[in-house]
Amino acid sequence: MDDATALLVTVTGRDRPGVTSALCAVIAGQGAHILDMEQVVIRDRLTLGILLSLGGEEQSARDALQATAAELGVAVDFEPVAARRPRAEAARHYVTVLGQPLRAEAIAAITQRIADCGANIDRIVRLSRYPITSYELLVSTGDPARLRSELSVEAAAQRVDVGVQRATLYRRAKRLIVLDVDSTLVQGEVIELLAEQAGCGAQVAAITVAAMNGELDFASALRRRVALLEGLEVSAVNHVRDRLVLTPGAMTLVRTLRRLGFVLAIVSGGFTQITDGLKAKLGLDYAQANTLEVMDGRLTGRLLGPVVDRAGKARALERFAEQAGVPLSQTVAVGDGANDLDMLARAGLSIAFNAKPVVRRAADTAVTVPYLDAVLFLLGITREEIEAADAEDPGWDST
Repeated sequence: MDDATALLVTVTGRDRPGVTSALCAVIAGQGAHILDMEQVVIRDRLTLGILLSLGGEEQSARDALQATAAELGVAVDFEPVAARRPRAEAARHYVTVLGQPLRAEAIAAITQRIADCGANIDRIVRLSRYPITSYELLVSTGDPARLRSELSVEAAAQRVDVGVQRATLYRRAKRLIVLDVDSTLVQGEVIELLAEQAGCGAQVAAITVAAMNGELDFASALRRRVALLEGLEVSAVNHVRDRLVLTPGAMTLVRTLRRLGFVLAIVSGGFTQITDGLKAKLGLDYAQANTLEVMDGRLTGRLLGPVVDRAGKARALERFAEQAGVPLSQTVAVGDGANDLDMLARAGLSIAFNAKPVVRRAADTAVTVPYLDAVLFLLGITREEIEAADAEDPGWDST
């Protein structure tokens, strides 16, 4: 169908049932064809755009639509539109912008960067108003690498989070999500909490600093820290486990993803004595961590089996995906430390959550707000959808 004589009809006014139906009936009566249509309602105010290929005389169509619009109490505007063919190389991407707050200046700067990249914003949808504000922009661009680079710089300058993902059929089909535990799913570092119970907090902290400075690899640092826990009663480990505080938004994230049928897993450089309890409490599908050796009710200061280190986390992601029958392209990994880098690199979507700079640079997108359920917005799930699911099933239990 030739749309060289297309007419763009823009309708604005107070929304009420029947507006779109009545206008479409007029369009049908004029023998016109709808080429495109989009509608948005903000606080009961309607904006409706309809692109028509006219089957008859243009003035007749205008007059009929104008008369019906007047009866409906809405305004209508007409604009002839020349045919426009999208460039074949202009791939579409979702740009998700999150902030607390998300200032108008930040939105202006982000959208200007998009324009500077030669990209076009095709659609904007608000994902959430609270506890953070977030928007999803559907963007057409011929240079996605430049778009990611430019928006990363601007996000840092504006102190907001920006994620860029290819707009494909599989965007919501990321069926396996693997979460780091310490400082991601839960607040704080478990080994530091155990060291406080054992009275060796300062020594453990010193080894941690040495590892972060590159003086020790993860496995060596972990074994040295665990050795300092020798003699600690298992009851002290249970004490730490029972008093762990989940990151804000963690329960909402888990609850929503379980409702959607996602496979959920945790992987940790910490300890099974902690992760097994989290797996049971949250109803997770898989968990992988190190195991503290116990004899006569006390820690021996040794680990059982190979250490779950940076490479071990990546292997765990691959194993979980294989067991769940999920391709790696449909996995999501969330972490905060250098120990998560290999896992993040293997996942289809990698998210750095309040992470170290090296992790933020390596991940597909970074979240710096303190709410773990912000991950849902990066998957295109809106706050309204989350709340609607909660309202429909208020008795849902994670256990």
